[in-house]
Amino acid sequence: MAVDYIVIVVYLAGMLAMGWWGMRRARSKSEFLVAGRRLGPAMYSGTMAAIVLGGASTIGGVGLGYQYGLSGAWMVLTIGLGLLALSVFFSARIARLKVYTVSEMLDLRYGGRAGVISGVVMWAYTLMLAVTSTIAYATIFDVLFDVNRTLAIVLGGSIVVAYSTLGGMWSITLTDMVQFVVKTVGVLLLLLPIAVVKAGGFGEMKAQLPTDYFDPLGIGGETIFTYVLIYTFGMLIGQDIWQRVFTARSDRTARWGGTVAGTYCLAYAVGGAVIGTAAKVLYPDLASADDAFATIVRDELPTGVRGLVLAAALAAVMSTSSGALIACATVANNDIWARLRGAVRPAGEEHDEVKGNRAFILLMGVAVILTAIALNDVVEALTVAYNLLVGGLLVPILGGLLWRRGTAAGALASVAVGGLAVTGLMAAYGILANQPVYYGLLASLAAYVVVSLATEPTDEAVLAAWRDRLAGRAAPEPTASEATASEATDGTRTRVRSGGDSTVESYTGQ
Repeated sequence: MAVDYIVIVVYLAGMLAMGWWGMRRARSKSEFLVAGRRLGPAMYSGTMAAIVLGGASTIGGVGLGYQYGLSGAWMVLTIGLGLLALSVFFSARIARLKVYTVSEMLDLRYGGRAGVISGVVMWAYTLMLAVTSTIAYATIFDVLFDVNRTLAIVLGGSIVVAYSTLGGMWSITLTDMVQFVVKTVGVLLLLLPIAVVKAGGFGEMKAQLPTDYFDPLGIGGETIFTYVLIYTFGMLIGQDIWQRVFTARSDRTARWGGTVAGTYCLAYAVGGAVIGTAAKVLYPDLASADDAFATIVRDELPTGVRGLVLAAALAAVMSTSSGALIACATVANNDIWARLRGAVRPAGEEHDEVKGNRAFILLMGVAVILTAIALNDVVEALTVAYNLLVGGLLVPILGGLLWRRGTAAGALASVAVGGLAVTGLMAAYGILANQPVYYGLLASLAAYVVVSLATEPTDEAVLAAWRDRLAGRAAPEPTASEATASEATDGTRTRVRSGGDSTVESYTGQ
């Protein structure tokens, strides 16, 4: 294992080095949170694929293949389908908004009254998403170093928190590109063919396993439908995904780069299911399906290759963990803390905003590590995250993009009713039940439509400004540093309010 250890240590050291390098580029809020909105097609595609394909897609995808065969690909397939839908239908409009968070988009669409409540729901989703990825370190480091669960979570989580805190989105982008390459080589180009060969080829796999292992719908229609509701729709509205869309340098990059990433996800889904199916032939009696990935890597791969594939698993976990972490910190700082501390923020240099966002990444990182230590079940944590996201925010977000008659009151009612319904139904039916997301989504939709129709339509000036932003015809509100600079030239002072709104006031004096 010495060679494998060297491969892993070099990989982890490289992640920290890129975090340090990214710190030199993150000199403004835009650079720190959205990589300056200037990623080209190659980097955009790679980083987008990296963030959506995490530990659940890799370790969990192989585990589903072990349990259900080829139909185990459906979870990751629905993630890819959601990314394709986002890229083709919505990404260009989202990129043109030039905002930092989903709640800022809701403020623009509904007239600045989406409030803290949408930020709290999105924060809970991103926090739990980061927690699920952090829990996955325990499985990987147990195989690597035979360390206990808590130490594994602290070790893996600390590395992600370190490079994310140092350079923000630039560090995460650089590390994600490396992680994308490592995942592609380790999982698709090495583990996949080796696993099939070790299992005797597809002919032997079909001979050894029941026929339903090769039924595309073997996992069950209801399960597939639930995956679509949770993951496909979740891809359309998640802060972690939107924050990557904000990094694209153009509409075309967002659309076509995302389409390439979504297509890659479909291939990754099938690859993971095939690996899991092969593992079922080789190890038919594993205690847990989620052990399939680590077991086949440990027992079937040669030295060196084993280290690279385990690095690929780490890459999968780290890319999702870091993306969820910066999303969680961005929402906590910009959508919750900035609103709660008061309506007016003093104008100052954007570099100060970098310090503030860096502090929030560190704070949220510590919270994620502690929560991951306290929880045991990755699937339950991930289900809570997506149930809250889809049940609470899907309707007001898509309603704002697609339905002109939606109002701020309708959006607030939808978030509150949907979020409470999902939470209550999870308590009543169980976290893993299908009913919470089904009924919660219906309740959210009903509240949105009824309250919107019962209240005054959104002010036409707000809608006109919204249309201009969607079309890219209006510049975003001035940043704090731009406002400061303008004081010296035109005698105005900008008060920056929570949610990114600005008010320009005249004043006298220097």
